[in-house]
Amino acid sequence: MVEELVAAGAALASVGAVYAMAAARVVKQYERGVVLRLGKLRSGVRGPGFTMIVPFVDRLQKVNMQIVTMPVPGQDGITRDNVTVRVDAVIYFKVVSAADAVIQVEDYRFAVSQMAQTSLRSIIGKSELDDLLSNREKLNQGLELMIDSPAVEWGVSIDRVEIKDVSLPETMKRSMARQAEADRERRARVINADAELQASKKLAEAAGVMSEQPAALQLRLLQTVVAVAAEKNSTLVLPFPVELLRFLERAQQPVQQPAQQAPRAEDPSLRAGQTAAGPGQPSAGSQPPPVQPQELSAQAQQLLAQWQQSMQEQLPPVEAPLDPDFGGSKSGQD
Repeated sequence: MVEELVAAGAALASVGAVYAMAAARVVKQYERGVVLRLGKLRSGVRGPGFTMIVPFVDRLQKVNMQIVTMPVPGQDGITRDNVTVRVDAVIYFKVVSAADAVIQVEDYRFAVSQMAQTSLRSIIGKSELDDLLSNREKLNQGLELMIDSPAVEWGVSIDRVEIKDVSLPETMKRSMARQAEADRERRARVINADAELQASKKLAEAAGVMSEQPAALQLRLLQTVVAVAAEKNSTLVLPFPVELLRFLERAQQPVQQPAQQAPRAEDPSLRAGQTAAGPGQPSAGSQPPPVQPQELSAQAQQLLAQWQQSMQEQLPPVEAPLDPDFGGSKSGQD
């Protein structure tokens, strides 16, 4: 009798152990368990930890609640300004309702992937190329809104959508490179012109200051000579001020005296005046000789003489002309 009881107890324990092993389930911290009993959804969602189900009656399906990173394959499309591009993106989403993710959609990952590709092609067709390249933040928000609207019914929440890369044709890349180069060239020219304008204003101010002090121009000339000589050049170019040439030109001009109006030849008084005038006296109708300037300083006259002498030394010697009566050369040979 005792042996039968022991055998029955052992059999019952073994059956209990098998039942416990078949009914025991472990749900991880980042998972939630959805129980379907005979194909019908149980109201409660099993949380993380150890849980029990009815073997052969209940079916526990675990749903990952972590944020899923899913790359969206590159989609070829034509933008609104008729440019062919290839755009790929990445989407971040997570499940917020495990029961809806199991019941409402067959495979929520595949559904989100297909919705992301469709929305990406739609965004490409509605946008221009400049928006895809420079205004991606606005496009990301629009793409997230388009995907999130149907995904809410699936128990999925879209966390973020990012456009990862925009591939352009080689011809479009060369065109954009030429455009950028032309823009850089335009900016460089504008900056150079602005620098020239500022430099001209400063030079005009410097010229105004030098005009008040004539010695400043001579000092500036000496500074230029020193700067050129510092380079150890064998040739020294000495600039000659134009103001000095103008001063010498004005110095050579005679002082214009107010000339008296000469009487007409037909006037009989002119003939009488010419007869009355003596041989040593000038006539009334003759023009007085030019008067040399007497206001030039001795330094200016000396500078004028030096300049005339230097100009004569630089002129080539004038050869004697040939004898007009002789048709040959200077040597007398034909």
